[in-house]
Amino acid sequence: MSQVRELPYLTEDLPGIGGVIKARHEDFLVEELALYPASGEGTHVYAYIEKRGISTADAIARIARALDRRRNDIGFAGLKDAKAVTRQWISVEHVDMNGLLGLDIPYIKILQVNRHTNKIHLGHLEANRFKIRIRDFAVPIRQAIGRAEQVLSVLVQRGVPNFFGPQRFGNRNDGHLLGRAIVAGEVNEFLDAFLGRPTGNENPVILSARQSYEKGDYERAWLAWPRSYCEQRRALKALIATGNRKRAFLAVDMGTKRLFVSAYQSAIFNDVLAARMPRIDRLLQGDMAYLHANGACFRVEDPQVEQSRCDAFEISPSGPIFGRRMTELTGAAGEIENPLLEEAKTLTGTFKRLARDLAKGERRSMRFRPRNVSVSAGQDDLGEYLELHFELPPGCYATVLTREITRGQAT
Repeated sequence: MSQVRELPYLTEDLPGIGGVIKARHEDFLVEELALYPASGEGTHVYAYIEKRGISTADAIARIARALDRRRNDIGFAGLKDAKAVTRQWISVEHVDMNGLLGLDIPYIKILQVNRHTNKIHLGHLEANRFKIRIRDFAVPIRQAIGRAEQVLSVLVQRGVPNFFGPQRFGNRNDGHLLGRAIVAGEVNEFLDAFLGRPTGNENPVILSARQSYEKGDYERAWLAWPRSYCEQRRALKALIATGNRKRAFLAVDMGTKRLFVSAYQSAIFNDVLAARMPRIDRLLQGDMAYLHANGACFRVEDPQVEQSRCDAFEISPSGPIFGRRMTELTGAAGEIENPLLEEAKTLTGTFKRLARDLAKGERRSMRFRPRNVSVSAGQDDLGEYLELHFELPPGCYATVLTREITRGQAT
C-alpha cells in the first residue's frame, strides 16, 4: 500500500464546474445536529462550541488545558474539518457551567451550555448540516448552477460514493501507512514515518524536527517539535531516556494509534469501493447489504429479490472496515473484495493482540444520500460564488460530494 490514490467519480459522464472550496474558513460551515437534546439535569455539562481554522483534536486539547483536565475527560461526537468554521457539542463531567461558558480560548467560542446525564461519545449525532461556497469556477454562474443541479440530482437518486475523504489520512497523506506499520508490528517503520522523513512542503519548524530525527539527534528533535505535538515529543522522550525503539513506540498513546489504524482501514475500504464503482447501487450475490434504518447488515442470497429495496435506498452494498468483527463476502461480491484484503490478513506482526484490539472491524455502506439539498448563487467581496446546502449522515464526507461537482480533490 502506497500513498492514497485518486478516486473515481460516480458522475464521470457529466461535466464539472471547476472551482475551489475553503478559499476562507467561512466558506465551509458545518453544524452538528444533536442526536438528542440535553435534559438540563445531570453531572455532565454539554457545551456547543464554534471553532475556526483548527481541528477538533486541537480544540479538545486547548479546552482541556484551559480546564486543567485530561483530553479523554472531554466527550465529542465527531471530528470536524480544520479548514472551516464548525459547530459541535462536547461534554465535560463535574465542571462549573459558568466557568466553561466564560472560557477565552483563541479560535474557539462557547455558544451555549446545558446539563445531561451521560458523556457524549463518538457517533452520538443525528447528522451534519453544511453550507459550502464554491469559488473561481470555470464556467458562467448560470451554467455552473445548471451543472451542479444535474450532478446533485444523480447523487440524490443513486447516492454519493461513501469514500473516506483525504483529510482522513492527515496532512502528510500517510496516516494509513502509519496504521499499516502498527498492524504489522513494524516499530522502526512507524517511528521513522512518525518522527522523520521530512518533505519540502512542511512547516519549517516541523521540517527541522524531522531533519534532526533523521540525523539521529533526538534531543534536538525533541526540542524542535512544538509542545502541541505531544505524542511525537513523548516518543522522542522515551527514545532519549532508554534508547529502546519499542519503548518509544509504546509511549505513543492508544488514541493516536487507533486513529492511524482507522486510516489504514479507511484506505482499504476506499480501494474496495473504487473497485465497485460505478455500480454502488447494485447488489451482487454474496454481498452484505447495509440497512440504512439501523446500520445492521444481512447476507444477499438473491440480488434480484433485494434490488428493489436497494433502488428505494432502504439498503446498500457494504464495504469492509477490516478487523476481526468484519463479515467477509462470498460469491460474486467476494471475488471483487476479498483479494483486496489479503495483505491486511497477513499483517499480524509482533503486536498481534494490539492490532486485533485496535482493528475491530465492521461493514460500512458504499453510498450515502444527502438530504435537504439546494444550490444557489451569490456574490461578496471575493466575487461570485455558488453555495451548496445539504445534510449528511454521521461519518460521511462533504468533500466527497463537492468533488463530484468541482472535479477537484479539495480537502
